[in-house]
Amino acid sequence: MLANYARITRWSAVWTAVVAAVMVAVSAGIGGSHGLIGALLGVALVAIFFGIDIVAIGRAARVSPQAIMLAGIVLYLFKIIVLAVAVKELQGTTFFNAKLFGFTAIVCILAWSASQVVTSIRFKSLYVEPDGER
Repeated sequence: MLANYARITRWSAVWTAVVAAVMVAVSAGIGGSHGLIGALLGVALVAIFFGIDIVAIGRAARVSPQAIMLAGIVLYLFKIIVLAVAVKELQGTTFFNAKLFGFTAIVCILAWSASQVVTSIRFKSLYVEPDGER
């Protein structure tokens, strides 16, 4: 299971990086330096959040399938709280373009999610683990 997870994660990271590069270039063209900073912050947010997921879920996968679900739920709640605090603290700042920050983050999240779905569908994996193999 970990081998498939690593393969899916690598492909998702590659496709998201390509989309992120395009979004940074487009945001810099549209919004200048403020757009560039906003896009870079959006990419950083997505990279940090999904990086935390990769590490935590990878470790939980070594424990049990139930631990993966628990880790996913806890991480989701943690990220929502962190995002809410960050949005509250950054409200009213002018050193970056908030719209391009949000748009870049959303596009990168969608690219990550779509690439995970497509890659998961393409790779053949067992639905259950054969007895004796863990």
